[in-house]
Amino acid sequence: MVKLTRIYTGGGDGGETSLGDGGRVAKHDIRVEAYGTVDEANAVIGLVRAGAALPGDVDAMLSRIQNDLFDLGADLCTPEGSDRGAAALRVSAEQAARLEAEIDAINAPLAPLNSFVLPGGSPAAAQLHHARTVVRRAERLVAQLADAQTVNRQVLVYLNRLSDLLFVLARHCNDGGKADVLWVPGANR
Repeated sequence: MVKLTRIYTGGGDGGETSLGDGGRVAKHDIRVEAYGTVDEANAVIGLVRAGAALPGDVDAMLSRIQNDLFDLGADLCTPEGSDRGAAALRVSAEQAARLEAEIDAINAPLAPLNSFVLPGGSPAAAQLHHARTVVRRAERLVAQLADAQTVNRQVLVYLNRLSDLLFVLARHCNDGGKADVLWVPGANR
């Protein structure tokens, strides 16, 4: 269990931060950018939950996802192969599989799309689209990190599925897709 008794340490005042294995890196290190963006996605999901009228099952799902995102951040902040890497919390294939099952269940009653969906509609849907775009950015950063260092493959799988789940949740919150705002190619020419 984590116990925080002091919030500031001064350890980052010089532009460096500590990783989960105790190593020090620049605050602009790609690993820090990646897990920082995961943290940002989590905060956007928190805004969705705090500000939108959500069905209870959606709120419970987002609550669980917020916890998963902390697991994912812990995974990213402890490099594989380090002294503490073997004992580190790692994202599992089961977490992504659960997202896939939820995507299938939520998407099943939605009408098929014949155009791309613009972010909007209900406030909840717009915020879920915002969360989706931040998750996609986190995914790109993790992919960049994985090009240079070993990263748990399940992190990328989870983020990819999560962005898809946020998309179908946005449609679900847009009256089952009926209030989706559809892209009209070339409409303003």
